[in-house]
Amino acid sequence: MSRIGRLPIQLPKGVTFSFADHVVTVKGPKGELKQLIDPDFKIILENGEVVVERPTEQKRHKAMHGLYRSLISNMVEGVSNGYKRQLELIGVGYKATAQGNVLDLSLGYSHSVIVGIPSELKVVATQEKGQNPTITLEGIDKQLIGQVAAKIKSLRSVEPYKGKGIRFVGEFVRRKAGKAAAK
Repeated sequence: MSRIGRLPIQLPKGVTFSFADHVVTVKGPKGELKQLIDPDFKIILENGEVVVERPTEQKRHKAMHGLYRSLISNMVEGVSNGYKRQLELIGVGYKATAQGNVLDLSLGYSHSVIVGIPSELKVVATQEKGQNPTITLEGIDKQLIGQVAAKIKSLRSVEPYKGKGIRFVGEFVRRKAGKAAAK
């Protein structure tokens, strides 16, 4: 049995859970999320806990058991607390400005890069003196935040020699020595 899949999900106060027509709906103080679930799976709500049960021991059902439990758990966490992801721009002249849901990035190209952020997310770009510019994404959908953060990061991935590029705050980048070490 899946170790992750068999764990019950605790529902915090203020979060309501419903399962109808193979769609899980989770509502909380920060918003509402929906997720389509395979019709074979049973989702049971009892005593403020959500349990995901798989119908058989087929390989496909085993593979999906932990996935659905994690998706529902992420939905519960998102509508109760929300998610936040921070990226930092490292490089001379790298800048970021956010106006509404439009992110304008200056990444060392001959032109500025403009990225549209989905309306479900909130984006903030900050620049403090002596610090690298920081982009903060906030929202309730963990998948969407990760996808948008990965898209922004791919615009200027970190190069291993000088460490310039866009990276997550706290991310470690292994550096290479370069030509001088070859002698």
